[in-house]
Amino acid sequence: MASSGAVSSASPAASSGAPSAADLLDFVRRTAADDELIDSLPLDPEGRTWVRLDGPGGSEAWLIGWPPGTGTGWHDHAESHGAFTTARGALRENSLAVRLPSGGWKTLELADGVDRERRLPAGKGRAFGQHHVHEVLNDSADGHAVSVHAYYPPLPLIRRFSRSGAVLRLEQVERPEDWQ
Repeated sequence: MASSGAVSSASPAASSGAPSAADLLDFVRRTAADDELIDSLPLDPEGRTWVRLDGPGGSEAWLIGWPPGTGTGWHDHAESHGAFTTARGALRENSLAVRLPSGGWKTLELADGVDRERRLPAGKGRAFGQHHVHEVLNDSADGHAVSVHAYYPPLPLIRRFSRSGAVLRLEQVERPEDWQ
């Protein structure tokens, strides 16, 4: 993954302080429609690339390029809520309709019926609340995807999970210094 410095994108801060998930969704949609910004992202044929953006109201925002066949793996965003929109190509999001305990566990068995799947072609996105667990994938065999993501408060950590059937296992906790 290649990283660059922050890029400013036209984004008014939320009028009442901290941005809501709806504010973040509005920001990522407007940013994803900025063709000049989307075209400026360097794309790597083998690994995801990203550039940090200035998000509204002190939020953390990212422009991310996804080569064919890449994904995030299962993860959450700790206490942050957020939103993302596909700007180019298409992404798939698999998520869990369950709130995980915040700590004190390494392995959980998931109940039946907690899996959700969303297809997000260019122009489509979604907002999510705190404790959202998901993985995002570019299923394309031959085309890059580009997306815009925003989180508030800025990510304090990301927990990464592995999954085998109904078993979810905590594998790693990443802090901002690990991805900036």
